[in-house]
Amino acid sequence: MKAFGNIHPSVLMMYFLSVMLVSMFASNPIIQAEALFGGALFCLCIQKRGTALRDAGFYISLFLMVAVTNPLFSHNGKTPLFFLNGNPVTLEALLCGVSIAVMVIGVLLWCKCYSEIMTSDKFLYLFGRIIPKLSLVLSMALRFIPAYIRQSRRVSRAQKAMGLYSGKSISDRVRNRMRVLTAMISWSLENAMDVSASMKARGYGQKKRTDFSIFRFQRSDCALFAVCIVLLSVPLVGMAAGVTDFTYYPGISRIETSPAAVAVYAAFGALSVLPSVLEAKEAIIWKYYVSKI
Repeated sequence: MKAFGNIHPSVLMMYFLSVMLVSMFASNPIIQAEALFGGALFCLCIQKRGTALRDAGFYISLFLMVAVTNPLFSHNGKTPLFFLNGNPVTLEALLCGVSIAVMVIGVLLWCKCYSEIMTSDKFLYLFGRIIPKLSLVLSMALRFIPAYIRQSRRVSRAQKAMGLYSGKSISDRVRNRMRVLTAMISWSLENAMDVSASMKARGYGQKKRTDFSIFRFQRSDCALFAVCIVLLSVPLVGMAAGVTDFTYYPGISRIETSPAAVAVYAAFGALSVLPSVLEAKEAIIWKYYVSKI
């Protein structure tokens, strides 16, 4: 159940853009940690537990790779930990790498949430009239990646059931992957032709064509939009005023704890967990009504 997905697409687009932009351009570790926590929590709310556990291994590996790579290439900082090939590995570079890793993982998690919530029909609703051809291409591209993965798994399972994966050598594995790749290329071309013919038959992009939409801007959407604007304006004003500035070079600066900084942290933290709160509220209501049956 995705309660947050029932919100109007314009509010959803504004929310995801706001959270991701603040996450990418904020250097403060508290804001980055809040973005990472909010994205991870929202992913757990809208994904299956098995999928979330499989993705966790990838994100942890990426986190370690980014965090360790930065001090190997950047030798700035005034607190050397040890020397590697004559180059200092500093505490500042290590913590900066951790900060970059937190930012990257947080943005990736929010992008994953975006792909789960902002479906192709919502994207077409927002941009279909303004840029019909480009919006169609983008929506097809966003939809094509998960569809390609699902279809490749089906082809792989079908070929495995036919006994084509009995060999254990590297050459056998390469040949098996090439069979799947060949089948997927044919499937992709056929699927693209079917989609283009279907859209042409439906008159997509014609000037006199009318559009049907199930999305209606309701009072709840208006209230949520106002809440998002208020919660977003506080971090933006704070970042513009330099309240949350934080640097790693040449030395690690102190995390600001003034009332203005605390207000920025609280506002962005509330903005980050807002979808998870709505999902939890919907789950509680659903379980309450189920218990009454």
